[in-house]
Amino acid sequence: ELESMPWVKSATVMRILPDRLRVSIVERKPVAFLQSGSRISLIDAQGIVLHLTPEAMAREHFSFPVITGLDPHIPQKMRAKRMQLYLKFMAALDSGGQRISRQISEVDLSDPEDVRASLTTGGRDLLLHFGREDFLARYQRYAANIKGWLAQYPALSAVDLRYNNQVVLTMSHPVATQGDD
Repeated sequence: ELESMPWVKSATVMRILPDRLRVSIVERKPVAFLQSGSRISLIDAQGIVLHLTPEAMAREHFSFPVITGLDPHIPQKMRAKRMQLYLKFMAALDSGGQRISRQISEVDLSDPEDVRASLTTGGRDLLLHFGREDFLARYQRYAANIKGWLAQYPALSAVDLRYNNQVVLTMSHPVATQGDD
């Protein structure tokens, strides 16, 4: 019965004769915020949605990215698979020891073939498309070029890093060129 509670990962109840019980509980650990509509919850590595009041979340001082595009009503096994992709993504970004994941404010998991992350660069939020592999190499390509891209394209809003030999830059509004009427 204890294990049916969302925050309880596992529970063991042991009877100690003659008249005692020992209960051991392993609590789930949240790894991200989950935004579903206007509601913010927590989610663990297995895709279990963990609800807390906003006041309780504020007291805990959680510091996670917000996950979007993950419907809490889809089967738990599918949420777990997407959360494994999220954990792989975050671990890859931090595998060089630089804690790059701290720059990530939001991760969109709606497309399992394309992890999309928002991060703040040059005072603006940019959307980065990482695909489903080579996350650190793709981030390094972004980091090596972002200053030049921002200088050349001030309206840059998204960078698609999924392709091996090219990137696709998206602007927030059309850039006027000289000679346009």
